[in-house]
Amino acid sequence: LKRSAWLAPAPCRLSSGLPVNIGVLFVPQQEAWVVERMGKFHRILEPGLNFLIPLLDRIRYVQSLKEIVINVPEQSAVTLDNVTLQIDGVLYLRVMDPYKASYGVEDPEYAVTQLAQTTMRSELGKLSLDRVFRERESLNANIVDAINQASDYWGIRCLRYEIKDIHVPPRVKESMQMQVEAERRKRAMVLESEGTRESAINVAEGQKQAQILASEAEKAEQINKAAGREANAVLVKARAKAEAIQLLAAALAQQHGSAAASLSVAEQYVSAFSKLAKDSNTLLLPANAGDVTSMVAQALGIYSTLTKPQAVKTQEEVPPACEDPQPPSVEMLKAEETSSS
Repeated sequence: LKRSAWLAPAPCRLSSGLPVNIGVLFVPQQEAWVVERMGKFHRILEPGLNFLIPLLDRIRYVQSLKEIVINVPEQSAVTLDNVTLQIDGVLYLRVMDPYKASYGVEDPEYAVTQLAQTTMRSELGKLSLDRVFRERESLNANIVDAINQASDYWGIRCLRYEIKDIHVPPRVKESMQMQVEAERRKRAMVLESEGTRESAINVAEGQKQAQILASEAEKAEQINKAAGREANAVLVKARAKAEAIQLLAAALAQQHGSAAASLSVAEQYVSAFSKLAKDSNTLLLPANAGDVTSMVAQALGIYSTLTKPQAVKTQEEVPPACEDPQPPSVEMLKAEETSSS
């Protein structure tokens, strides 16, 4: 029996492609043979050596357990924005349950192909034309999920679905090309305008900085000039005042200088007295405001009091003369009396 089993010829197939039961059968790997006994499902033959009863057992279906590739024919579909597309794809299947694949549906491949086409049309109707090109992966995943939900009762598992080609009408293709060109021109114009704006901003910033620096330089120059002028004016004023004081001192040291000083003080007093009550109505005056002689005498007394320490100091610094001092003349005594009066 073993020798006859090993030497048994390969089972011949009928015109329909099914093997003939000769009692001893060898099932290839990745295939499942569905056996019926007297017209009723009996069992599924596993790969390897199998024994059947001739005439009673019949091989009814042969299912391949390999991954099957099916080309989905091209079909038309309408998108959400009413654009007609011609689209086709590729479907990858595998038989998971030979019993369901044999008795659940008449032609599993045809059924899955039709289901893929209808699912594709329904999914494309939910998307606009632009989203169809952007969301091809999500579209493929949705089609696979829809096919697996329906083919679960057929013993078939859809592994993946891929869209091969999408054909759009010529007019739509031209409009899409024009849209792409317009978008590119828009981007170019935007980039050019941004470059122009940046250059204008840079030029304006440069001019602003230049004006600020120029104004600061001019300000510093004016400040330096003003400082120099003020310093020169102060120096000139100080020199003029020093020269005036020197001249006044020399004039006072001359003969009749005290009388000239008294006259100048009297003139200034009369001039100041004439300006009283011009700026304000509230005044504080001494009791003898109208006595010019007393006021002049008081001013000269203050001056003589201030000049006495300097005179004493100069006398101490000057060495004593060898000759005897001469008594003052009569004219000098009269001048002193007039100055004291």
